[in-house]
Amino acid sequence: MKLRLTTKRLVLAVFLILGLLVIRPVTFLIYTYIKDPKASKSLRSAVVNDASQLNRTKVDTVVKAHKEINRAITQISDLIKEANASGKKISIAGAQHSMGGHTIYPGGILLDMNSFNYMLLDSTADVLNVGSGALWNQIIPYLDQYGKSVAVMQSNNSFSVGGSISVNCHGWQPNSPPIASTVISLRLINAKGEVLSCSRTENKELFSLVLGGYGLFGVILDVKLRVTDNKIYKAEQFVVKSADYVREFEQWMEKNPTTGLAFGRININPDHFMEEAILSTYVVTDGPVQKLHQKNTFAAIRRTVFRGSANSEYGKNLRWKLEKSSVSLVDGKTFTRNELLNEGVEVFQNTNQNYTDILHEYFIPKAAVPEFIKALQSTIPKYRVDLLNITVRNVMTDKDSYLNYAHQEVFGFVMLFNQKRSKEAEADMQALTRKLITISISLNGAYYLPYRLHATKEQLLKAYPQASAFFELKRKYDPTEAFSNSFYKVYAN
Repeated sequence: MKLRLTTKRLVLAVFLILGLLVIRPVTFLIYTYIKDPKASKSLRSAVVNDASQLNRTKVDTVVKAHKEINRAITQISDLIKEANASGKKISIAGAQHSMGGHTIYPGGILLDMNSFNYMLLDSTADVLNVGSGALWNQIIPYLDQYGKSVAVMQSNNSFSVGGSISVNCHGWQPNSPPIASTVISLRLINAKGEVLSCSRTENKELFSLVLGGYGLFGVILDVKLRVTDNKIYKAEQFVVKSADYVREFEQWMEKNPTTGLAFGRININPDHFMEEAILSTYVVTDGPVQKLHQKNTFAAIRRTVFRGSANSEYGKNLRWKLEKSSVSLVDGKTFTRNELLNEGVEVFQNTNQNYTDILHEYFIPKAAVPEFIKALQSTIPKYRVDLLNITVRNVMTDKDSYLNYAHQEVFGFVMLFNQKRSKEAEADMQALTRKLITISISLNGAYYLPYRLHATKEQLLKAYPQASAFFELKRKYDPTEAFSNSFYKVYAN
């Protein structure tokens, strides 16, 4: 009788322990899901902002580009001439996902290119002719009809072509330079309102300046982009030591040269901070390529787990455990290239009006990556910031853009922070940013320019020694400074 009673108590104790192990994370995630507010877009037409939500600015006028090509050319040319006559500055916007006022000038004219989004594919030459306002979430389904895909883009589809070229973006495409390498030519409406064709052989200096030129040299009207085939990829993921990431990545690429997409994610949970990484790879495999369709990718669950890690040590530890556990679930699964690229930032973006998500990115030569990771481990915990995510991307030497960040093969460290919307939090973020820029420069690296304007002018010139000449050429091609933004206002004067 006593044995049975003891056994029952033991079983009951086991069930209680298992219940506690399951109930806490489930309750935590349900609470996170319920309290996660819906996104808000309530801004007056004369007040604009960007992805930082910290640049709410009153502008003189918002002008939406016409959809039809010839009418858009006339409209934009006339607008430039009017701006020159009145002394007003023009800033150019697409999806407005930059974070330092790069698409905004106080009291200026904001030219919204989103509606100028036509697409025409030459499937024989694998070239897409596309209006600069087109978003990747419009382009990917269009290309999918023809069995094609984007060659180089960001890891999400929420950005415009013109914006992506203006920041010279890069993504999960390994052994590849930034998007500038896929631009065959573009048409630019310059500071005189003239339409110019720019390529590596025609107006070549201006071409290099516009690629990663942040809209300072004119309006990118349309672009001819090299595209690639949409193929089936098999997923393979590995948990590795973060200090060994580059070695593991290079060994994998050497053995699997048909890897089409690859990136890493470093753990940011307090337990063993930045000691591990998950290397995610997608290798070309055989099989019929299915047409793009909406799959159940558990977006709500993934979002809840991710947002639950904001300002929560428990949430961060839970998330890393779940991400490591999911490695075996993803291994061997197949996806089309377009499926992997066709996801928007809204799956993970902040919607809490008291906070905002802030991006940093640092480009580190591959030999210095372990040292940079070690520096991050010791530096970030000293600052009052909430780190949500670090991904690692391989970027090859950029030979096309004037203001380039990849002077050699580098690994980009993309960091996402959750920041309170307050002066104190902004000051803390500025202090950390300047420290991390100093570290990256000491390692012969650079930082990415589309984010908060926290770098000093001295740091900008050290990371981008060609910046002074870049600004001089800006004044050569645009002597009246018709095109401007907050980035130029801060660093060019």
